[in-house]
Amino acid sequence: MTAAHQPAADPHLGRLRAATGAAADFYRTHLAHADTLHTYLHHRRLQALVNRSEPWQIGYAPPGWQHLTQHLRAAGFTDDELVDAGLSHRHHTGRIYDVFRDRLMFPIRDQHGPVAFTGRAAPHAGPDEPKYVNTPATRLYDKSGMLFGLAEQQDRIAQGWPIALVEGPTDVLACWLSYARSGGPGVVALAPCGTALTDAQAAIVCELPGAQLGITAAFDADNAGRAAITKAWHLLHARHPSRLLRAATLPSGADPAALLARPNGRAQVRAALGAQTRPLLEAVVDHRLTGWVTRWPQLLQDIDGRCAAARGLIDLMFQADDSEEAARVARQIVRRTGVHPEVIAQLALERAEATLESADAGGLTGSRPAPSHPGQAFPAFQAGRAPAPRSPPTGTRVPRAAPHR
Repeated sequence: MTAAHQPAADPHLGRLRAATGAAADFYRTHLAHADTLHTYLHHRRLQALVNRSEPWQIGYAPPGWQHLTQHLRAAGFTDDELVDAGLSHRHHTGRIYDVFRDRLMFPIRDQHGPVAFTGRAAPHAGPDEPKYVNTPATRLYDKSGMLFGLAEQQDRIAQGWPIALVEGPTDVLACWLSYARSGGPGVVALAPCGTALTDAQAAIVCELPGAQLGITAAFDADNAGRAAITKAWHLLHARHPSRLLRAATLPSGADPAALLARPNGRAQVRAALGAQTRPLLEAVVDHRLTGWVTRWPQLLQDIDGRCAAARGLIDLMFQADDSEEAARVARQIVRRTGVHPEVIAQLALERAEATLESADAGGLTGSRPAPSHPGQAFPAFQAGRAPAPRSPPTGTRVPRAAPHR
């Protein structure tokens, strides 16, 4: 157990924990007087969290450079302790100032209490203000090994609720509130702490009791969210069968926090994490192709481009756990690219033969890295320009019925 996850073994760590706990209390006190934040939380349907301090203890860091610093100095903490706890920055002049200013504050906790914070820019912040600011790495806090919401939801975790991975703290809170009065078991939402999902975080998630009932990835429907879905697939599938890995189907531009703010929002969140999910591998196929089409809008407009796309997706068939799932992925590739099923079968055969040859030569024994663009998978398609030739690419058998519609 690391220092970030165990009671302080030396006096200095104890002081850092005490300073972080005192900061959480300071931010909580200031939230009571932040009318603008109350309006924002009411609009986002998160107002229930203002009047209850447990388990989340959200707060507000007031504007100004030294409000927290001066408060904690008065409480007996030294400048070095505040800097070491990640609560204050040290200027090159030697003076220190608050890390978090004019932000909605979300404590990040381990089983012993707060160890760090994520601060969301206040709703009136300017366009140049970073949306989120996170505590830097400290002796208490390693963001790669922690998940927001894990410590606060031990009751639901112990009951074996299945897991959802979401992008940020407001998404976690939206999911938590959506099941607060649902009358039955629901989903435990967790979020990486200011980073993409890491291997250590994936290991934690897969060891939770509810992971045996399923893990759902519910990231935003944008480029960053698509990348997060793909990374989650690789990290989770290394430890978990694909039948237990799902993806939420979210409206474009929406996330669980945005759904909660809509009419009947709690029911919409529950539906997105329940009945409206689909296999995670299916989402990976769609997201890879969507990324290519966004970059090359004419990709699917002729046979070369469609074959390029199909070849670039074939490796995902080989990531399936069984033949039934592989066939499902094949049908999805046919449906999305318009390439005839016989061409998909031939591309899959070529892929299998190439893998076997590579293994015999002492090379790769597993799946190849995913192509970043169709040109890597199909050389006839040149990255950066629309596919021009309309004749079947050399070496690819295209039946008369192709393209399939």
